[in-house]
Amino acid sequence: MNQAQPIVRETIKNDVLRILSEMTLDWDMAFSGSITEDTSLVADLAFQSIDVVMLISEIHRYYQGKKFPLELLFITKGGYVDDLRISVLVDFIHAHLNGSE
Repeated sequence: MNQAQPIVRETIKNDVLRILSEMTLDWDMAFSGSITEDTSLVADLAFQSIDVVMLISEIHRYYQGKKFPLELLFITKGGYVDDLRISVLVDFIHAHLNGSE
């Protein structure tokens, strides 16, 4: 990953969607259709806390150990976030990879 050149949001979106598709490939879920930016981790994909941990781990691995403060996405004002849309996750990663956090 070349840090000198910004990574475009579309690339990050495609990366995250691919990671999620691979993670959920063998899952038996009620969700039908494609995973998109509008997909929610809990409401649509039925993510549990362990699934979120696995997703964070996969994102860190994919981006070569880049440490994102992803806890900022899941904890707000002293409480846990109930759900998260993929578009919010993509925006967060985009900002942090490009130094505009």
